[in-house]
Amino acid sequence: MADGSATLNISDKSFDYKIMEGSVGPSVVDIRKLYADTDMFTYDPGFTSTASCQSGLTYIDGDKGVLLHRGYPIGELAEKSSFMEVAYLLLNGELPKQDELAKFNRTITRHTMVHEQLATFFRGFRRDAHPMAIMCGVVGALSAFYHDSTDINDPKQREIASHRLIAKMPTIAAMAYKYSIGQPFVYPDNALSYTGNFLKMTYSVPAEDYVVDPVIEAAMDKIFILHADHEQNASTSTVRLAGSSGANPFACIAAGIACLWGPAHGGANEAALNMLREIGTPDRIPEYIARAKNKDDPFRLMGFGHRVYKNYDPRATVMQKTANEVLEKLGVTDPVFDVARELEQIALNDEYFIEKKLYPNVDFYSGVILSAIGFPTTMFTVLFALARTVGWVAQWNEMITDPAQKIGRPRQLYTGPTQRDYVAIGDR
Repeated sequence: MADGSATLNISDKSFDYKIMEGSVGPSVVDIRKLYADTDMFTYDPGFTSTASCQSGLTYIDGDKGVLLHRGYPIGELAEKSSFMEVAYLLLNGELPKQDELAKFNRTITRHTMVHEQLATFFRGFRRDAHPMAIMCGVVGALSAFYHDSTDINDPKQREIASHRLIAKMPTIAAMAYKYSIGQPFVYPDNALSYTGNFLKMTYSVPAEDYVVDPVIEAAMDKIFILHADHEQNASTSTVRLAGSSGANPFACIAAGIACLWGPAHGGANEAALNMLREIGTPDRIPEYIARAKNKDDPFRLMGFGHRVYKNYDPRATVMQKTANEVLEKLGVTDPVFDVARELEQIALNDEYFIEKKLYPNVDFYSGVILSAIGFPTTMFTVLFALARTVGWVAQWNEMITDPAQKIGRPRQLYTGPTQRDYVAIGDR
């Protein structure tokens, strides 16, 4: 391999391809001309070795347990910043000054209301509809109401659409929850913070004063920060792929929500909590640990390990501390949380888990926290989507302004029948 290039040998021919280096992390081999040169594709199911874009938003080093947003470690952001600061950082590239943050907060606050006719969309769903199904439909429908922010070639319209999506997602999420339990919708309160407003819209009821608990508000804000963006994961790639066709931003985010719904992605914290409930009590943990180690048993411990991280998930460190604060504040006595604490200690000290690097991840702790606060498991992925909207919007904006971006068009290794002659139905 020559410096700055990679040589590919196919039969008796050689082809040189440029090596591109990022500011940190693995370099990439630029194979954009591979098909034209060789009449061949690369084969990479799941795109685990493929860089689909250039991005300056988020960097992950799974081996070292590193997650950076615009260069800032996630742990520092979660401990020192608010979700609105992180949102501004992802959208604009720098942490805001006080006046910039104040202006950004005012802008987002002015967009938290949703069109009154959107309420009719909710009433079209069955009462027992999954909140993610509702969110997919309602977010996709936003483009029918906000025609002044769907021109993706207009920077101002892109900015307005970005602010609207970030602002309206908590309102839509709270409405989905209220609809599922048969309670009236609650309008946004502009006097509250982004996270405090969401909690009030979710849990307040008419004729009762609702006071936002600062411990719960801080915990939810951290959860939002830790889920704000995570590089080119499945849902983010879906948003970018949808956006590459020129689809409007509301449709792109709805596509991301649909992808996030999968239990292998955004539904992982729901699956983790369901697993803890299946175990039931701490005395049954050894039985399930043994099952997890048995290759012939289909049972798997959810909330441990990660597709990217081969070290401790840096987000889990923050979530572990937050979980303890929330459980202590609420004085929860549910045995599920006793199971979680015991299972965590066993996994951190068991040679099997250490060898396989199966550390508790952010999904393990976030499910415990959300359940303690009072959210049903069906709302877990909705909250994930609420937080991830910031990352999706930032990624979408970056993609739109990237001159190298083309419509997404993955190729395939075809293994079906070769060309056949058509046979009339009577002769088959």
